Amino acid sequence: MKLFLMRSSASRSRTARSVREPAASGLTLPHPFSAQTRERFSDYILLGETQTRVKVLWVTLCVIIADQASKLAVKGISLPWAGISVKGIPVGSSYQLAGDWVRLTFIENPGMAFGIDLGGKLYLTLFSIAASIGIVAYLYIVRRETLLFRLSLALVLGGAVGNLIDRIFYGVVYGEAPLFYGKVVDFIDVDFFTISIFGYHLQRFWVFNVADAAVTVGVAIMLIFHRSFVKNEEAMLPSSPRESSSQQTPA
Repeated sequence: MKLFLMRSSASRSRTARSVREPAASGLTLPHPFSAQTRERFSDYILLGETQTRVKVLWVTLCVIIADQASKLAVKGISLPWAGISVKGIPVGSSYQLAGDWVRLTFIENPGMAFGIDLGGKLYLTLFSIAASIGIVAYLYIVRRETLLFRLSLALVLGGAVGNLIDRIFYGVVYGEAPLFYGKVVDFIDVDFFTISIFGYHLQRFWVFNVADAAVTVGVAIMLIFHRSFVKNEEAMLPSSPRESSSQQTPA
């Protein structure tokens, strides 16, 4: 009887060892899903994560559409082949929208946002193209950052591309200038408190457009929430070996 119990115990031990160590005995346990099914599932998960992270580009697209639609409504456009004809308003004209606080004032700006001019038109256009490409690349790099941070970049990108379309195409479309030498359409005129600095007086804000507003809001978000962005980035960084060892050491 004792010998029978010893043999049974040895048999159970060998069975358990063969279950725990299938590789040692040359056996492989079957996977419930085939390799092709697992690969498709992995691709689906990765595609879902990518789609979630690039949703902020829809904000960029909305900014571009709103910016260009408002500019074409102000400047006017005629496309007979598409049945589109918008008269627009003359350059330099101004109309009250909310008293004297908000006016629609149509001007054309050869420089940057808010009339800032830092060089020739071609240089400015090429710089805008490079900056837009850089923002797109940076959006991919920070695709795991907070939504608010990526949203601010998407707003800046939408504003940059919106004004870039004016500089590249408007000169050719309206027969006013060659490619890359177009002017930016500005039309939002807002009253501003009077500022006097070194003999310079500012009574109304610079005339701007939807693209300028998007860039301003995006930069403002970065400045206001900069600390939270930095803290989030530090929290995502792995701790150093010295810190991790000190955390594991019992008190």
